[in-house]
Amino acid sequence: MVSPKLLIDSSNPTTLLNSLFTHRQPTFLHSRNFQQPSRTLNTIRASALNRRDFIADTAATAAALSLSPVIGLNSSSVARADTLSEWERVYLPIDPGVVLLDIAFVPDDPSHGFLLGTRQTLLETKDGGSTWVSRSISSAEDEDFNYRFNAISFKGKEGWIVGKPAILLHTSDAGDSWERIPLSAELPGDMVYIKATGEKSAEMVTDEGAIYVTANRGYNWKAAVQETVSATLNRTVSSGISGASYYTGTFNTVNRSPEGNYVAVSSRGNFYLTWEPGQPYWQPHNRAVARRIQNMGWRADGGLWLLVRGGGLYLSKGTGITEEFEEIPVQSRGFGILDVGYRSKEEAWAAGGSGVLLKTTNSGKSWSRDKAADNIAANLYSVYKR
Repeated sequence: MVSPKLLIDSSNPTTLLNSLFTHRQPTFLHSRNFQQPSRTLNTIRASALNRRDFIADTAATAAALSLSPVIGLNSSSVARADTLSEWERVYLPIDPGVVLLDIAFVPDDPSHGFLLGTRQTLLETKDGGSTWVSRSISSAEDEDFNYRFNAISFKGKEGWIVGKPAILLHTSDAGDSWERIPLSAELPGDMVYIKATGEKSAEMVTDEGAIYVTANRGYNWKAAVQETVSATLNRTVSSGISGASYYTGTFNTVNRSPEGNYVAVSSRGNFYLTWEPGQPYWQPHNRAVARRIQNMGWRADGGLWLLVRGGGLYLSKGTGITEEFEEIPVQSRGFGILDVGYRSKEEAWAAGGSGVLLKTTNSGKSWSRDKAADNIAANLYSVYKR
């Protein structure tokens, strides 16, 4: 059975909450109960698909490790591993100040994966995440830029990396070698997400809502959306979308479903947007709750989950895109919940401030607190499932 992964970032998260603790060396905890499956799928945090920082110069999202739950730490005040029951600490060969942004494993080899982040950080594991070694990419080191690698994705042995300043890397041999693919200087916004979709095919998203697809290894890209989100809102600001006139032009978070649908939260958290394949524009929606939206994503049954500032958790009524949500009581101890990840239709995990870790086994109807991270003096920012 495939397990979810949980982690803590080492700076300001994509949800724009300030870290509660001083910036420290990022590390991870790894589940001792790891059982390697014969095959896993590399999916997006739907979450998929929320991987990330969509505001320029704001460092941080988090990264996940291995094939079982993983928690990363941003504080040196770490409880001993034996006090966290099934968790053990994993040390990473990175400098203090590095922010980890994304992780992916090779689908045909679940023990082989990559972890990336700021300062041109690229780590590789071949033992399921227990140990990591630094990798360098010569084509990214020939210039004076200090790239921030934002996202990584694999389909079979084919993989992609995108970063800032604009850089696109591709591999066809499971990451043994990487080549740099040229990009247009007129790309609207910064590339913040990429999804490998098939042989020589991928889907790429910028922080201004541009979505591009390629079927020839990235040498040509076709726009899937006809305009940026800012242009869409300029046309629809009078259509009743509350707060659209304050939109700054970038997303707070964006998540993708396995079917290719997107949900994104505006930078102020005052409304959200959705996009489905074939639609020419992003569709804005008023939030159904009084508090500002923290994050949104997709449930395993195709419905939506919604987090609001202050620790509220809402689930949509039914499946698909909707504006009808109901609040679910949770034991967040007054701390904000920052992300949700589904392992199955019944089981899901929620993570948040000051080590809040919640679990449901009945499709979200009720949640219980897992005390494994109570002694971790840091926030849990993201939940990933593979």
